[in-house]
Amino acid sequence: MNLKPETITEIESLIPKYPQKRSAMLPILHAVQKDQGYISKEAMEWVAEKTETRPIDVYGVVSFYPFFREHPIGKHYIRLCRTLSCALSGSYNLLEAIKREFGCDLNKTSDDGLFTLEFAECLASCGSGPVMMIDDDLYERLTEEKIKQIAADYRARAAQSKA
Repeated sequence: MNLKPETITEIESLIPKYPQKRSAMLPILHAVQKDQGYISKEAMEWVAEKTETRPIDVYGVVSFYPFFREHPIGKHYIRLCRTLSCALSGSYNLLEAIKREFGCDLNKTSDDGLFTLEFAECLASCGSGPVMMIDDDLYERLTEEKIKQIAADYRARAAQSKA
């Protein structure tokens, strides 16, 4: 496992705070994902060893919680809410606009590596749907025009950071 030294130090300091090593699994997984960007199979095996559990136990946790990712993502992580209230207010109808404007298909990363698009089960903003999150920013009451503007803003920031 190729973690940054500060991440290893953080993890080593976490474990003694719990009565059983397995109880430290969630914060360890958060630290690994923060360091690596996702939780690989290798990472799950490493966390299992650290927490004295089986890799399948770690996989069960990673696959249960939607905030853990099992694959690398683009620089910006787009999640479109698809639960009932957002679906009724048009989230599925906006999917094509999001794919077009951000240049990526559902469950894929754009060719330029900037965006990964996935559905989310709930983004906890049922009264203001349809909604999507990009990284930690919530965008509410989406329309095709808003999506176009949001994508243009992100692309402009990406271009500025390259310059």
